[in-house]
Amino acid sequence: MPEHDVIVVGAGAAGSSAAFHLAQRGRRVLLLERQPPGRSKPCGGGMAASVQRWFPFDLSPAVDQVIRRVCFTWCLEDPVVAELPGDAPFWIVRRAVLDQFLADRALEAGAELRHGVDVVGLERRQGLWRVGLRDGQELSATAVLIADGSGSTLATSHGLGSPRPRYAATVSVEVEASLAQPDTARFEFGLVHHGFCWAFPRQGGWSIGVGTFIGQQEADSEAVLAALLPSLGLPADAGRRQHGRLRIWDGHHPLHGRGPAEGLLVAGDAASLCDPFLAEGLRPALMSGCRAAEAFDRWLDGEQEALPLYSRRLRADWGESMAWGKRIAQVFYRLPRVGYQLGIKRPTAPQRIAQILSGDMGYGDIAQRVIRRLMFQRG
Repeated sequence: MPEHDVIVVGAGAAGSSAAFHLAQRGRRVLLLERQPPGRSKPCGGGMAASVQRWFPFDLSPAVDQVIRRVCFTWCLEDPVVAELPGDAPFWIVRRAVLDQFLADRALEAGAELRHGVDVVGLERRQGLWRVGLRDGQELSATAVLIADGSGSTLATSHGLGSPRPRYAATVSVEVEASLAQPDTARFEFGLVHHGFCWAFPRQGGWSIGVGTFIGQQEADSEAVLAALLPSLGLPADAGRRQHGRLRIWDGHHPLHGRGPAEGLLVAGDAASLCDPFLAEGLRPALMSGCRAAEAFDRWLDGEQEALPLYSRRLRADWGESMAWGKRIAQVFYRLPRVGYQLGIKRPTAPQRIAQILSGDMGYGDIAQRVIRRLMFQRG
């Protein structure tokens, strides 16, 4: 008999969400995390408030700030402001706080959590998954969820997700400051070649980032920040820089193991689910973690199609929209000035982007019209 029903590799948003839902269903769950608790992560922390529907407990204790409007600029000028729909449409969280909050709920539901555990191998033998650790230990489970983030190598080695992941290069900065408009998030499109900047208000300061979305070449972040930070009333050298990579959506790929890899799923950043246009990663991480738990629960009860259904559902509910988002990003970030004029500055465009951020609309609802306008201008 295996030691656990499911081992979850990675205690981030996706892994902890899955562990909670599995433990709540009475499954024996072990959550493994390589990093110590409370580690800061280079993440803007924005997510749609609509994620609340996937949890039976209130997420608001983990929410740092509620965003009610978004301001878009080009080279810090030509602003466009959009009011976000709904009562509380967009939240800012600190990743360390959110991840720990979700992990605590998993523990309360009966899951086990171990920090400082480095998984170095996965192998299925005699119908069980053997999880090898760097210290030489081996754990066993009927199923394994890979949710160890953008740097994961476990998923691709077992044929899950993109075989050649595509990344966006990022630099994140956390700055303590007083805020004049704490309910307004900012997106700046003119300072970064092939990308954009974001400035999200949080309690006591800003979460600021620079991202490059075509190729993997990091932007000249210091020059960008030297312009952006003073526009927010901050010194050009404020904050500590954290360099990272976002594993962005780059095509439809299986997220479940087949044949000898049966009983294996991938979720969150390890599954390459991050939005390739606006860099939203928390909503798909939480969605995939909750869906993975449901799929494993049904599969453990003998429903053989539950794991393939997981891949199909994420393709339908997230991937189809991201396919259009990728097309928009490829055109927009190659023609950013045109994209800003024809996309952001159109009367209805800011509200459409606001609806995408809040989860009320997908890229497919607007993509064909946007791409047609951009391609016509390019020709």
